[in-house]
Amino acid sequence: MFLTGFFGWVGLLYCSILLTQKKFIYHYKNVRWARGRHETYLCFVVKRRIGPNSLSFDFGHLRNRSGCHVELLFLRYLGALCPGLGGLGVDGVKVGYAVTWFCSWSPCSNCAQRIAHILSQTPSLRLRIFVSRLYFCDNEDSLEREGLRHLLRAGVQITVMTYKDFFYCWQTFVARRESRFKAWDGLHQNSVRLSRKLKRILQPCQTEDLRDVFALLGL
Repeated sequence: MFLTGFFGWVGLLYCSILLTQKKFIYHYKNVRWARGRHETYLCFVVKRRIGPNSLSFDFGHLRNRSGCHVELLFLRYLGALCPGLGGLGVDGVKVGYAVTWFCSWSPCSNCAQRIAHILSQTPSLRLRIFVSRLYFCDNEDSLEREGLRHLLRAGVQITVMTYKDFFYCWQTFVARRESRFKAWDGLHQNSVRLSRKLKRILQPCQTEDLRDVFALLGL
């Protein structure tokens, strides 16, 4: 694992690389009415590929601080987390990165635009986003819905977290002390409901993509 660059600045962002059990359950619980959850947590996995076979990874978590949304905070430290991004690695070998986020809230419209812009400038960076809850996506014409569609058009894979994703986060990002992950009431039902909602949100964008394919095929 390439952890040297990461631990050089990790202390500036949070006290522990692992979340407490209480914080994880509170902030990632996919309840229908998430009152009081004004912070957004982002657990991440960064995989680096140098050449065709070499692969290493890093992981950690962030939360929003001082008015800066957590997605933008991650992008602020992108250079430290992804050294050589967009350039060449050792002996002139190209470096590529695959980043996975597990977010307690989906990105807001502004963050979505910033993320899409960064991805357009760095073709060697791929991003997947798993979300526990959808942020201000109830209204049909909300900017946050359009922001999610903007991310999809930028090549981001967006998925609602399921039991196996919560379990993975528990095993990877939580100071669990051998405690097993226990699903809360409504986890599966809320995950299914949110997945269907996200699918409806992204449907216009996916339909546009199909129209482009049909046009290219002359159909």
